[in-house]
Amino acid sequence: MSTQRPSLVASDVDGTLIDDTERISDRTRAAVHAVVDSGTPFVLATGRPPRWIAPVVDQLRYAPLAVCANGAVLYDSATDQVLSAAVLTTDELGWLAEVAETVFPGSGLAAERVGASAHDAATPQFVSSPGYEHAWLNPDITELAEYDVIAAPAIKLLIRLPGASSAAMAEALLPKLHGLVDLTFSTDNGLLEISAAGVTKASGLQEAARHLGVPFDDLVAFGDMPNDIPMLSIARHGVAMENAHPEAKSVADEVTATNVEDGVARILERWWQ
Repeated sequence: MSTQRPSLVASDVDGTLIDDTERISDRTRAAVHAVVDSGTPFVLATGRPPRWIAPVVDQLRYAPLAVCANGAVLYDSATDQVLSAAVLTTDELGWLAEVAETVFPGSGLAAERVGASAHDAATPQFVSSPGYEHAWLNPDITELAEYDVIAAPAIKLLIRLPGASSAAMAEALLPKLHGLVDLTFSTDNGLLEISAAGVTKASGLQEAARHLGVPFDDLVAFGDMPNDIPMLSIARHGVAMENAHPEAKSVADEVTATNVEDGVARILERWWQ
């Protein structure tokens, strides 16, 4: 690993920066602050939407730029402002709904939308079809008829099939998409996440680097799931957690300790003591 300090540090949140109780340890917080205090930007790169960034900010005691929704949204948590968003059009959503019903009969659909801020009251943030079963606790839900779920542009479409493997679902669906959209998953609990074509955490981090005015080719990135693969692959030094999905580990330059053993901090401390 190069001894030269990175120009940009990016970390996934769930399974990476936070532990299994969704806490950030004192050691990890101190390591992040050492990065920021040195003048190097620390950016979140997460599948979470902007409305789920505040708990991370509160624990970090620092408000970073955040690449949200797997790269679809660039969000400034310090000002609570959505800086940019790449969306799936209603035509794309309609086509995806038809494909999903063909490949996964009875599956549930949900759409993640975004407004001007994390909790923009004018924009329902998360809408789902009747009977959609959440893969995690989600109190911010508006249940709509399926045709209403896909009636407005979305930063992410979610396809849910309880009891299935996300990896098996992705294998079945990917050939039907013909590269017209981007498919990934951040849990193997029967949930697929679809974004506009070319939208990944890597593309989102390139946008973040441009916004920050720092070189992108000196990125160090941390992650644990297949939705982290694009940024781990493109980073100067991609680091997977010991608890990571095998596919994420396979593309990483290094595997660190688990998210409950301060894996992120252990790497950052090599550059920032």
